Amino acid sequence: MNARTEAMLSVLYLLAGSFLIAVSFNVFLVPLGIAAGGVSGISILVNYETGFPPAYTQWALNVPLFLLGLWLLGKRFALKTALGSFVLPLFVLFTSHWKPLTDNAMLASIYGGIGVGIGLGLVFRGKASTGGLDLAAQLLHRFTGIRLALAVPVFDGLVIAAAGILIAPENALYALVGLFATSKTIDFVQTGLAISKVAFIISARPDQITQVVLHDLDRGLTKLDGHGGYTGEARTVLMVVVGRGEISKLKSLVRATDPSAFVIISDTAEVLGEGFNLP
Repeated sequence: MNARTEAMLSVLYLLAGSFLIAVSFNVFLVPLGIAAGGVSGISILVNYETGFPPAYTQWALNVPLFLLGLWLLGKRFALKTALGSFVLPLFVLFTSHWKPLTDNAMLASIYGGIGVGIGLGLVFRGKASTGGLDLAAQLLHRFTGIRLALAVPVFDGLVIAAAGILIAPENALYALVGLFATSKTIDFVQTGLAISKVAFIISARPDQITQVVLHDLDRGLTKLDGHGGYTGEARTVLMVVVGRGEISKLKSLVRATDPSAFVIISDTAEVLGEGFNLP
């Protein structure tokens, strides 16, 4: 894929994701005052208190944050957020007249959170950003050293707490549900359903297990050098990545070859390479 095609796909992901975020925002979250963090959550609070349209609040916050990021973080970083900072509020404005799809706050928080999560997942797939408090979190991280994993929830938590005070405590709880749905949906969009398994096998018969994995399971493996923590003896650790449906067969083959083998199996969200997804 050449640079021009990749840039066009990035813009398409950004536009599609921003539109879906705007629709979910207007038909689920705004009507019931569910302010699930971010600049969009602040715009809901401002709308609830003053009636000021959320799109204008988002522009009013995104523009100075963008300019601050451009000044402090440089052109390369800020330009990634420029289009998203403008387009998302524009779509919010265009879809502001769309009617709510439910008057149930729990359903609205779940569906709204899922819709926003799918939209953000598409934006992130395009290696873009919608700006907002994510940019503020980047600035806080840059100049205070606070980890992004902490800075983002801090900002979202302040918005949700404000919703609980200004609107109702129940709204803060619904906002947390929406935020949880959003985070899980982003993970799903980024990694998909193709969850693979990685197995680490420690055995006194590594060569025999290698043969059954290669020929009976038809999977490759990697041999790692390890040492027993208590004995200090050198041991071979076999690492095998398999599909979810192959894990039972792998366990059966290992058990039949060496009943005393020590096996660790865990999920792996994304595998790239021969026999699996390619980038």
